[in-house]
Amino acid sequence: MKTIAVDLDEVLADTGKKLKRLYAAEYGKTWEDEELEGNDMREIIPKELLDKYLQILNEPGFFRDLEIMENAQSVMEQLNKKYKVYIVSAAMEFPNSLKDKYEWVMEYLPFISWKQIHLCGLKYIVQTDIMIDDRARNFKYLNGRKLLYTAHHNLKETDYERVNNWQDVAEKLL
Repeated sequence: MKTIAVDLDEVLADTGKKLKRLYAAEYGKTWEDEELEGNDMREIIPKELLDKYLQILNEPGFFRDLEIMENAQSVMEQLNKKYKVYIVSAAMEFPNSLKDKYEWVMEYLPFISWKQIHLCGLKYIVQTDIMIDDRARNFKYLNGRKLLYTAHHNLKETDYERVNNWQDVAEKLL
């Protein structure tokens, strides 16, 4: 069986949606799609608010209640029958996210075993037949097929095969 590494944030879980909602509630600023296009939120948040933004990401519970991306659950269940599927998340930057992410996977993807969850630092060491990720930097040393999952920060990236949603993933891999 071929292996697939699937990223968590912005691929399975809608981290961006929660961040935008919290930012709007706290600062009264709603980000327009044009402002976010091709930019990471860290690049457009005013420098004086960046530390607060990073604190929010490291609060216990932040990653626990993220919404699952549309169709992700059913497609992942099908992929898990056809491939050796692994959830791979560069979670160490926010250590409080480790428990949240594990519990999130157990809730939304109960067919995934704890043995299939890999919470790590950098993903450079990961070698798999296929990787689905929203960050092109995670493909740097990957020898396998690279599927870039569309997110506001990677809209200008053109070097990789793109999937816009989980229906695209299903069409390419099932």
